[in-house]
Amino acid sequence: MEHSIGTTDLSMYNPEGSALRRTQTELSAMLQRLAEICDSNGIRWWLSSGTLLGAARHQGFIPWDDDVDIVMLKEDYLKLEKILLEMDDEDYVLHSMATDPDYIYVYGKFRSRKGECESKDARYAHYKWKGPFVDIFTIEKTTYIAAQMARFFFKTGHKMTSAVSNRKIRLALTATVNFINFRMLFPVFRLIGRINPDGQYHYSFGTGYARSTFYEKDIFPLTKMSFEGKMMPVPKDTDAYLTRVYGDWKKLPSEERIKKAIHSRIYRDEIFGKGN
Repeated sequence: MEHSIGTTDLSMYNPEGSALRRTQTELSAMLQRLAEICDSNGIRWWLSSGTLLGAARHQGFIPWDDDVDIVMLKEDYLKLEKILLEMDDEDYVLHSMATDPDYIYVYGKFRSRKGECESKDARYAHYKWKGPFVDIFTIEKTTYIAAQMARFFFKTGHKMTSAVSNRKIRLALTATVNFINFRMLFPVFRLIGRINPDGQYHYSFGTGYARSTFYEKDIFPLTKMSFEGKMMPVPKDTDAYLTRVYGDWKKLPSEERIKKAIHSRIYRDEIFGKGN
């Protein structure tokens, strides 16, 4: 059963002092630090996915959410990547293909050097850093068909590499799959994606997601919205943007769907009790 916002008490999910709320507070500080870096260097970015949904519906985190997503154009990400790779910060690091040979995604994570968080990622055990993070997704102009083809070959190839426990073999296979994808297949898919009369954007090839479609008219010029007490950049037409991703985003999901959406067992046990 879906719920309406006005009739549901959401304070049970992340009360002050709870493990989930502490994580949200830490992620909010990380987002603010990343925002300062982007803004001071003229890099356009905006809240996306569940983080944007949280801003629009709750003026902060979705009460049961434990991650942060931002997105930017591919050219802006390349500029940010260079800045973060040159950054000497004792607290945070860019976790990407450039800094960890076991990291396979084209987008990066602005990650804490310390701590560890629960993950369903098959490669997580091999990562150089495992702390909380902000996902920095990128989008590029392409079609749904091209994005789906890229997703299929990316996921299929790395499903094999992620299952290899021997590090040398795993990294050798990873490098081979990356070469085939990024140097051979993706350039062809980009040519196909240029046949794009609607001006669609999708997550960059090598992200692993392809379903969501974005349009420049919904995004620019960016505007601002409150998130955890800070004004953050969001798409011009947030309603259209979120509707394309979630459908009726203003309705709350059922408790069963909320349970499935919570990534960490620690938070589920804290909210619903062990065994639920």
